[in-house]
Amino acid sequence: MGCFATGVTIVTAAGAHGKAVGVTANSFASVSLDPPLVLWSIGRQSATFKVFSRTDAFVISVLGASGVDAARHFSLKGTHHVDEIPTVPTPLGPPAFAEALAVFECETHARHDGGDHLLLVGRVLRFSYVPDPERLEAPLIYFRGRYGRACDLSG
Repeated sequence: MGCFATGVTIVTAAGAHGKAVGVTANSFASVSLDPPLVLWSIGRQSATFKVFSRTDAFVISVLGASGVDAARHFSLKGTHHVDEIPTVPTPLGPPAFAEALAVFECETHARHDGGDHLLLVGRVLRFSYVPDPERLEAPLIYFRGRYGRACDLSG
């Protein structure tokens, strides 16, 4: 599966005692426009699996190339509290990554067995993105175990 380049996200949810947790996910995909649904998956062996498998809401932050250190940090083993990185609050509760290119605030719509992963479908309640082309940086991508940045080939 590593031969398919993907974008990189950090997903956050409210953890125990109100402390938000986060995990790096490159399994993010659009499912439906009406209603607006997105999908991502979390490994059952993840230290944050219990939180994400039970949460009613989560926030997905799409990372630009400057988010590589955060992506690496949240992909390591262990429970990662979101206060370890710069975040911004969201009306939904879980924070968003401060430098995100786009943010999807989602209520959990469905959960599906995916073998050693759990597939989480979220209904998008709010969406925001960096509209200013001058502030827009290259998206962070993941390919064959390495991070990189997307480049414009439109000519």
